[in-house]
Amino acid sequence: MCWHTEYMGLAVGELRAAGREVDAEVLAHISPARSSAVNYYGSITVDYDRELAQLDDQGHRPLRTVTVDEPGAGL
Repeated sequence: MCWHTEYMGLAVGELRAAGREVDAEVLAHISPARSSAVNYYGSITVDYDRELAQLDDQGHRPLRTVTVDEPGAGL
């Protein structure tokens, strides 16, 4: 949940920096408490060098760029 909270904040900040209005009322209805991407029972193979090479100066991975036509892309 910490991962989702951090990156949701980064995404909202990026949208606002790009001049997009992100209404606080809309944000009140979203939650980082989701588990669809959590693999509870399996193992994950990670290429650490590749993943670390993507990090910015603050240790964040780049945000994924989406278009408004993609399902779930709207705020």
